[in-house]
Amino acid sequence: MSTTDNNHAPLVFITGASSGIGQALAARYAQAGWRLALSARRTGEVEAWIRSAGLGPERAQVYGADVAQADSIIAAGHACIERQGLPDCIIANAGISIGMDTAERADLDVMAQIFAINNLGLAATFHPFVAAMRARGSGRLVGIGSVAGIRGLPGHGAYCASKAGVISYCESLRTELHGSGIKVVTICPGYVATPLTEGNRYGMPFLLQPSEFAERAYRVIEAGSSYRVIPWQMGVVAKLLRIVPNGLFDRAVQGRGRKRRLSER
Repeated sequence: MSTTDNNHAPLVFITGASSGIGQALAARYAQAGWRLALSARRTGEVEAWIRSAGLGPERAQVYGADVAQADSIIAAGHACIERQGLPDCIIANAGISIGMDTAERADLDVMAQIFAINNLGLAATFHPFVAAMRARGSGRLVGIGSVAGIRGLPGHGAYCASKAGVISYCESLRTELHGSGIKVVTICPGYVATPLTEGNRYGMPFLLQPSEFAERAYRVIEAGSSYRVIPWQMGVVAKLLRIVPNGLFDRAVQGRGRKRRLSER
């Protein structure tokens, strides 16, 4: 691809690009010839990955930002527009998953941190781009939810609630932007082998490698689908869980391993 081609290649902005799903998505978009705008707190890791992938500055730029601080990720978005132009696709991928016990005061602070990153951080990621995309009449805003947002699980109160919030927020945003030319895509991963799932104390059916997830997510985003669970098998499981009566569901999840709390790590 020539420099001229690079200058006209589509641009994707991805948060949480230093590892896991975010890095796998970056690799998939690079493979498809897109330019990359990658945001992360650990910029050194992203820069090392860009070098290892053989991507020059015309193909990839890094923006340091803390998604937990709205002004930080907003500033990164504006810097991206100034340096690389208005992206064609925004993927709000950054997120954390930590167990909690409501009886423990310290875990309420953990809950606030999870919401700051997974919810406010997602909205703040989209914020710098919405008006310009609307004026252009095109774009994709991709929110990474989770199957965990479909039904609450013991010990996962903060994470499940945050991902339920992602699903509802993206649905609201989709209806607000209807007819604008902007597609809002909600993707709910099942289990993906990333640092986020390392150390889980329970079975993880239909576990995907990050590259497998990224391939499927890329196709969903390109198709402009409004909502998709990946892999589809977990979508079936999620639908079944949603219709199971509460009493049966409550009994079924008793004894299930809980996500490690911050003090247990």
